[in-house]
Amino acid sequence: MRTFVRVAERGNLSVVARQFGVGQSTVTRHVRELEEAVGVPLLSRTTRRVTLTEEGSRYYTNCVHILRLVEQAADEARGTRSAPAGTIRVSCTAAFGVLHVSRLIFAFQDRYPDIAVDLSLTDERVDLVREGVDIALRLGPLTDSSMKLRPLGDSRRLLVAAPDYLAARGRPATHQDLSRHEGVRMSNLAGSDVLTLQGQGGKRHAVPFGGRLRVDHGLAAREALVAGRGIAPAHRWLVEDLLTAGRLEAILPDYALPSVPLSMLIVPERAGIARVRLLVDFLVEEIPRIPGIASPRQRRSPGRSA
Repeated sequence: MRTFVRVAERGNLSVVARQFGVGQSTVTRHVRELEEAVGVPLLSRTTRRVTLTEEGSRYYTNCVHILRLVEQAADEARGTRSAPAGTIRVSCTAAFGVLHVSRLIFAFQDRYPDIAVDLSLTDERVDLVREGVDIALRLGPLTDSSMKLRPLGDSRRLLVAAPDYLAARGRPATHQDLSRHEGVRMSNLAGSDVLTLQGQGGKRHAVPFGGRLRVDHGLAAREALVAGRGIAPAHRWLVEDLLTAGRLEAILPDYALPSVPLSMLIVPERAGIARVRLLVDFLVEEIPRIPGIASPRQRRSPGRSA
């Protein structure tokens, strides 16, 4: 069953054989024996790739669930006799993972040297069960009610630009001035052509936001800002070091951008495993210390820095 799950995820028999340290004939035999036991074909094989049949897709989902329960049972059985060990699979928003979460993972592994972490960085909303993920860190609203959700805080944002850009194009004084400036926009965010700003007294302004450059990765936006390509709304954790170094400057301090929720999703069947609980608790404690991550209960007044 483990062999079948890995083949379904990798789509290649030889790759799985190398990962397991066995011959490809062994992997083929495992899959064939499983299909004979189940009584239906689970995989469709071509010369280039192995894919799931309709029956295989349903069986795969059940296999993942069963294997996780088996692993959890074994983990609980040996948990009182040895140090936490095994692998945790974590999915995280890409730029946040590169700049901050990766360092937290290093510190966690220093504390628990027998725990391996498989960190996947992507801005896509992956199927946690299908991808074999235990924990996911996500920015933005979430709708998957089948996962355990732990709110981690609000990610605060601000408008920023490089000093050279502001020297060449002028510093905007009001929200109306933004229409005369270049914007760096995120192409993978719906509605990035309009900024919602809250001014003094709580009045909201919907400001058209254009520009010649659109990117689909936070680190690319960061580089574009430093290069003086325009103004952008940025998460504080994305640019805090650049603000401190003077390579970027905050603009329009009398206007506030809406914060973005930061959440942790946990696969329910994995939540009881000791090593997963340890990482969950570690991240819940450490992530709010990252610059720009605030408790959801805190509120920011326009004109005050976060």
